Amino acid sequence: MDIINPSGKQTLRVETDWLGRKLTLEVNRVGFRSTASVLVSYGDTVVLGSVVVGKKPVVQDFFPLTIDYEEKFYAAGKISGSKFIKREGKPADEAILVGRLIDRPIRPLFPKGYRQEVQVVTTVLSMDPDFRPDMVAMIAASSALMLSGTPFDGPVAGLRIGRLNGDFKAFLSAEEREQSIMDLVVACKDGRVMMVEAGANEVPEAMIIEAMHWAVKNVQPVLDLQRELAEKVQPASQEYELVLPDEGIQEKVENWYKAHAGEKVRGNVLERQSVIDQLKDEMHAEFAPELGEGETEEEKLADYTERLQPEYDQAFDLAVHHEVRRGIIEDGVRPDGRKLTEVRPLSSQVGILPRVHGSSLFTRGLTQAMNIVTLAPLSFAQVVDTMEVTDGKRRYMHHYNAPSYTVGEPGRIGAPGRREVGHGYLAERALMPMLPSEEDFPYAIRSVTEIMSQNGSTSMAATCSSCMALMDAGVPLKRPVSGVAMGLMVDVPAGETITSEDIDKAYVLTDLMDAEDFAGDMDFKVTGTTEGVTALQMDMKVHGLPVEILEKAIAQSHEGRMHILEHMLSVIPEPRKEISQYAPRIEKLMVNPDKIGAIIGKGGEMINKITGETGATVDIDDSGLVTIAGENEAIAKALDWIKGLVEEPEVGKVYEGTVATIKDFGAFVTILPGIDGMLHVSQISDKRIANVSDVLKVGQKVKVKLTAIDDRGRLSLTMRNIEQ
Repeated sequence: MDIINPSGKQTLRVETDWLGRKLTLEVNRVGFRSTASVLVSYGDTVVLGSVVVGKKPVVQDFFPLTIDYEEKFYAAGKISGSKFIKREGKPADEAILVGRLIDRPIRPLFPKGYRQEVQVVTTVLSMDPDFRPDMVAMIAASSALMLSGTPFDGPVAGLRIGRLNGDFKAFLSAEEREQSIMDLVVACKDGRVMMVEAGANEVPEAMIIEAMHWAVKNVQPVLDLQRELAEKVQPASQEYELVLPDEGIQEKVENWYKAHAGEKVRGNVLERQSVIDQLKDEMHAEFAPELGEGETEEEKLADYTERLQPEYDQAFDLAVHHEVRRGIIEDGVRPDGRKLTEVRPLSSQVGILPRVHGSSLFTRGLTQAMNIVTLAPLSFAQVVDTMEVTDGKRRYMHHYNAPSYTVGEPGRIGAPGRREVGHGYLAERALMPMLPSEEDFPYAIRSVTEIMSQNGSTSMAATCSSCMALMDAGVPLKRPVSGVAMGLMVDVPAGETITSEDIDKAYVLTDLMDAEDFAGDMDFKVTGTTEGVTALQMDMKVHGLPVEILEKAIAQSHEGRMHILEHMLSVIPEPRKEISQYAPRIEKLMVNPDKIGAIIGKGGEMINKITGETGATVDIDDSGLVTIAGENEAIAKALDWIKGLVEEPEVGKVYEGTVATIKDFGAFVTILPGIDGMLHVSQISDKRIANVSDVLKVGQKVKVKLTAIDDRGRLSLTMRNIEQ
């Protein structure tokens, strides 16, 4: 039955079969007051995408677009596991990362100079447990923007892809994601890639390229469906004005910059910025209007500063970017004089902080990252409670901090923003596949990168510095990981579609720096070992790139990664054999999971007694892994205690037991916690005994040998022929 909303608009729906499930896009059922709303259903997952567009342009120098991904516990049939907070509040890191994932392919599809405030909210209303809902949310965001009337050059859609039994598959279950050697997200727009993000277990670069081609092909039905919906709705285009420099001012500033910059802005990066700042002041001095009749110097400068200086500033910044592109494309010269494939000078140290468990300082050009590693018992792992995850844990945590002083500016110090969360997660994914198992290395690991100086590619510096700090901490990595950021400039006029035929016009830059990032067409980060890729992130600044050009960038990145890895291994060739003297000592013991209850005791009585009397920290995993942390003496005491609690009786072994009860026919002797055996009167002595109580007393310590265990689990003991 069609639903008529308060505005009289009829519910419209389009649908298609896509990768084994029905995908439905629906409008005019909910969200009447938003600029545009689309309800997207795929399987049992339902996501609402809503867009609200501001009425007037915002006076600022960037596009005010916000994209939020809202997790709702009810969507998964859950109530938050927190004892104190039951309603959704501050988004979890996982939700922030999905919001960034949706933002990155959408933002470049708005025209330069667009300043209307646009807010996109994707809300998960129902979640099919068979797959993650993030790619459905991306479709919801794009579909709503297609109906918003904004100059959005969409649609876009994405796939999260795994590799199982030699085949690519999208919408994997949690179990399938665990088995997959890769977790790759590709966002596409009509045969071109808009964004890539991946975590992988040392997969070859060629496999990632193959997966991109697979995504480009399989996402097309969703793009067609979004266009079908837009054709049915026929949204009215909104009026807007682009905030762009005056063409006359831009041309005048471009010519002035070319005439005055030249070699001054090439070479030393620190000096380059000072020269550019000085050139900007000289430009303002030259183009400030002359004094008019009755106008004082102060009035002239005030008028220029208020009306024209922002336009000249914007034109100047664009001129700088254009000159960077021209130098690379026409002269093959980068702002700091490097070749296109050259990495900036490298220098590193490890063990630089005396009391921490592991530390490093990685410097590449002006970018510098310090990393500190802390080891702790597994009980310090972070508990993850999200819409998708129940009772999950993060044993390895990488946190990234980059205060404003690292770019030479004052700023507020506060909670990490979306960028910091995203950079930390990328570096975390890079190292995850190389970490030892909990059984081999029973520690929770926190790695913190403190950026000391920024000039491009800080997330890759964080990856390299965290790898060296982990090795310095004695974490036995399977193989070391390095990372490099790549850039791209394609010699195609602005606004033209870039095709695979433009591959010879694509200039790939190894080890991207800020000036090149601002002026370029792509920012591409890749991490890995000598055996393959462990993480990858590509962001386009153009309206999509063909896979063939991305393949060229990936191929060039391998050489850069290997060069950086060689430098890292020259500083610390392998993980330390021993952990820091200041790190907690941990011993591990695998026990039968059925014995976990004996260690914990009723209401936790036994484990509390062990920790209280020995001073050790005891953690127990459901698999039966017991870890004991503390001083050496405390660990030894707790370990012996636990071994006694979980030891299985062994036929032929002599035990020091305790007489538990006395009967006419013998006595029951406790040989292990909770385990009694029957000592028959005939087995107490070689001599005949009239009364058991004449020889044994309750609580008496005796040596007994276990002689048999019958098919019902009953134990038979003897004291005969045992030295007392």
